[in-house]
Amino acid sequence: MLTCGSGLLVYLRDDFQHIPFPGCWDLPGGGREGAESAPECALRELHEEFGLCLSSERLLGRWVFPVPSQPGGVAVFYTGRLSRQDIAAIRFGDEGQYWRLMPVTEYVVHARAVPHFRGRVAQCLGLPAPLLHTD
Repeated sequence: MLTCGSGLLVYLRDDFQHIPFPGCWDLPGGGREGAESAPECALRELHEEFGLCLSSERLLGRWVFPVPSQPGGVAVFYTGRLSRQDIAAIRFGDEGQYWRLMPVTEYVVHARAVPHFRGRVAQCLGLPAPLLHTD
């Protein structure tokens, strides 16, 4: 979860029915490859999806959440801040339709945000639990 001011870095997932959460607003990230660490995975995914090369020192917060579909599995969720220079350096990859900085307050109630991420974003930022806004 990367923010720049009050904006949250998100991308609109492809609208293919064979992928999870088609056409939803998602956050950078993905699964580990090989023996990479959780921070290495997060930074690799950020580079692949947005062309950004950040150091691990830019990851400011670490949260661990259970993965309901994988008994005993966990997802590691990082927070960090982007500068305007980082935003200008984004080179969007080939996953998803497009990216944007969405106000955090919009994301946590957005009907098309990846559902479990709405609550995680709110929790990590100390916001009230989101109520789904359907407009």
